[in-house]
Amino acid sequence: MGYVAKVPEGDTVYRTARQQHDALAGRVLTASDFRVPEFATVDLAGETVREVVSRGKHLLHRVGEWTVHSHLKMEGAWRIFRRGERWTRPAFQARAVLTADDTQSVGFELGVLEVLPTAEEERVVGHLGPDLLGADWDAAEAARRIASDPGVPVFTALLDQRNLAGIGNVYANELCFVRGLLPTRPMSEVDDVSALVSLAQRMLMANRGRWTRTTTGDLRPGRRTWVYGRTGQPCLRCGTPLEGGELGRVPGEERVVSWCPRCQR
Repeated sequence: MGYVAKVPEGDTVYRTARQQHDALAGRVLTASDFRVPEFATVDLAGETVREVVSRGKHLLHRVGEWTVHSHLKMEGAWRIFRRGERWTRPAFQARAVLTADDTQSVGFELGVLEVLPTAEEERVVGHLGPDLLGADWDAAEAARRIASDPGVPVFTALLDQRNLAGIGNVYANELCFVRGLLPTRPMSEVDDVSALVSLAQRMLMANRGRWTRTTTGDLRPGRRTWVYGRTGQPCLRCGTPLEGGELGRVPGEERVVSWCPRCQR
């Protein structure tokens, strides 16, 4: 049982957590296999999966008193298979295999994988800002954080997980377009930070229940995003060719950015 791949942002991780939780919660692991040297000897067989939750772009499998913490980065994925079913990715890409009788959960190409006591989870996710899809979402705190460094470009501030947990490159580009902001505009010149934060939460909420993401409301190929992945193509709103480049807080952290020179000022 696979799913359509897409860039793993907060909505993807949330949906992955729901899928993993539905398949594993309340079940006893009959085997575990962690294919990274540091945790290769960890054995969670006999432990009960209590729940699987997301925190921003982080995934937390809570098993007994332990947490399997992972981050998908760009290429990672967790997928559910029936035992004996052929995996949809090569076995050498597998980093973790959790088995509960006839069900296998396999984590492929995970950017981060570790096993730690659940009581110590804050050590790996405590730095994150309010979770856009979390039950404890705090819009006021998110707005305060994202506005706290007035000289940072809005695009960069949106990507900082210490401000908002769950926004990746797709949403950062799309939010700038919908709000009519050039990605390079400093936060000090963003008039309504609360509206920007509210839009971010609405966008992720709208996509959390589906694998095919859209920010335009159109699910047809080529029309699912306003600007992301469309550099050089005509703006869906005004027809002006979209421009593109790279932007980041420091060298080495640049992300691809696209914008409409007419709709974004």
